[in-house]
Amino acid sequence: MKKVIITTFVALMLFACQNDQSADSANPDASVASRRGCATQDVLEAQLKADPSLAIRMNEIETFTATHAGSNFTGRLVNGKIEIPVVVNVLYRTAAQNISDAQIQSQIDVLNKDFNALNSDYNNVPALFSGVKANIGITFVLDQVIRKSTTKTSWGTNDAMKKTAQGGIAPTSPTTKLNMWSCNIGGGILGYAQFPGGSSATDGVVIDPRYFGLSGAANAPFNLGRTATHEVGHWMNLRHIWGDATCGSDLVADTPTHNEENYGVPAYPHYSTCSGTPVEMTMNYMDYVDDAAMYMFSTGQKNRISAIFTTGGARASFAQ
Repeated sequence: MKKVIITTFVALMLFACQNDQSADSANPDASVASRRGCATQDVLEAQLKADPSLAIRMNEIETFTATHAGSNFTGRLVNGKIEIPVVVNVLYRTAAQNISDAQIQSQIDVLNKDFNALNSDYNNVPALFSGVKANIGITFVLDQVIRKSTTKTSWGTNDAMKKTAQGGIAPTSPTTKLNMWSCNIGGGILGYAQFPGGSSATDGVVIDPRYFGLSGAANAPFNLGRTATHEVGHWMNLRHIWGDATCGSDLVADTPTHNEENYGVPAYPHYSTCSGTPVEMTMNYMDYVDDAAMYMFSTGQKNRISAIFTTGGARASFAQ
């Protein structure tokens, strides 16, 4: 078990999940990612430079989380669950980027399955982790789809897609609705999220249309909608399972210490080289494995999520 240490270092929690292969510059739609990765540091530095108070706010959220993890959801509940309206903002240059309503709905369906332990692979969780696999108990409802044609070939990770002045689409009611942007990010990037504590003007999740929902076999191994599950996990204050450091901490007690991220479809059991050589929870949504190889959250992660939605939490407005 990891010791959960709260320091100002928790500001290192803004992530832009990406692939380490560059898209073809002449045709940014040509290459499809084959390996998940992250450009955390570049995005973090840009956010902190723009808003130096971000580190303080995120540390305050961590202090609150340590006290309220595991709290019961309160406020506006639908069938006993928090129900989150989702606004999908589609920025497209090509017909393929103008993803269909059906593809969008398929992503909402995946989120509902993954966050309610209804995914068909949930029972694949090994016996070693069966005691901590969790049903988060949050549902998602498609509220609105907003579409906008653009001449941009790629958007990058500087939140331009969220700003009308830069040709993007401003978020709709970001304190009560989860905004998702589908756009060609470029550089082989799959998607990225903003953690609690950031500006509401840029709050939400960005996903490349090739990895949005059930996007077709041509875009395997990221065609099962798990990029959004991973990114929404970040939006709900979950860190990468390896803590973005060798044998780092994700601030969750029941996830094993990973020496680093995992890729592809790791054979089970995969042992960590960290203290105690634990079996790694490679099938956790917050690792970097292929979509087909991730299929669980842990109880500790559920408890961490509950803190941000409880009264006084960073996303309590979503439960009011």
